[in-house]
Amino acid sequence: MDEKPESPTGPAAETAAGLDRRAELSEFLRTRRARLKPEDVGLPDFGRHRRVPGLRREELAQLAGVSVAYYTRLEQGNGRNVSAEVLDAIARALRLTDAEHAHLTHLAKPKQHKKKPAARTEQVRPVLRQLLDSIEGVPAYISGRRADILAWNRMAAAVFGDWSELPVQERNWARLVFLKPEYRDLFVEWDQKASDMVSYLRMDAGCHPDDPRLSALVGELSVKSEEFRRLWATHDVKEKSFGVKHIRHPLVGELTLNFESFRLSDGTEQSLITYHAEPGSPSAEALRLLASWGADATKAGSGTGTSAP
Repeated sequence: MDEKPESPTGPAAETAAGLDRRAELSEFLRTRRARLKPEDVGLPDFGRHRRVPGLRREELAQLAGVSVAYYTRLEQGNGRNVSAEVLDAIARALRLTDAEHAHLTHLAKPKQHKKKPAARTEQVRPVLRQLLDSIEGVPAYISGRRADILAWNRMAAAVFGDWSELPVQERNWARLVFLKPEYRDLFVEWDQKASDMVSYLRMDAGCHPDDPRLSALVGELSVKSEEFRRLWATHDVKEKSFGVKHIRHPLVGELTLNFESFRLSDGTEQSLITYHAEPGSPSAEALRLLASWGADATKAGSGTGTSAP
């Protein structure tokens, strides 16, 4: 017999103290199961009408080699005492990516983090600021927890706008992408940028469900952006450490830039992100022009100044 359809918890699972880990685990497993069809995993589909999308719980349990009761408890958010081997089996049955597998593990078997002052602002090491300043002709910035923008160089300001004109709390990629109309114009594939941003926040939430600042960010975006609410409800997670971005710059037109993200190994969870153009390409020439225009390019392109904090 088909199980009864479940109603999603959505952003209501977030509280002022953090995210509800049980609800997050439940929704993540349910949405991953819903995207699979019997034929996707080699099971027969007899054509009967299904009251829920995707695989049934008993089908998923069979694929993972666990009892239906055991899997049901896990999908209800009870990850207590679940073994790594069982999580691996469920991840294989659900066809999870490496990023999704890691997210499942974070939700089901949370690590114990030492208490840190909630209001403390992330700090960028001075040598990293010097490194940013020394990278000429390449837009680069340091990103931290919750997609906060912590430091950047002159070229990043020339391409993306000078974030020093914004209050510190607004120097955040998720807020910029979903709440600032000019960033919808800046990114040619805005929909992809928005999806990537939400997927990143989901990964961060899995690692730090008790972070009140992250919960407040998700709550604010859920209230102010219908698109964010829709994407957040999908529970999609992915890591994207390199790729191509197409930028629609107000001064030099469209730019095709390759980006690379380098996770710092100093325990800060910060990353250095760089953008560069193919040598000899129109985009490379456009970056050269922006670099030669300097402060004038930044002010004309974004209406802001140029100095990083």
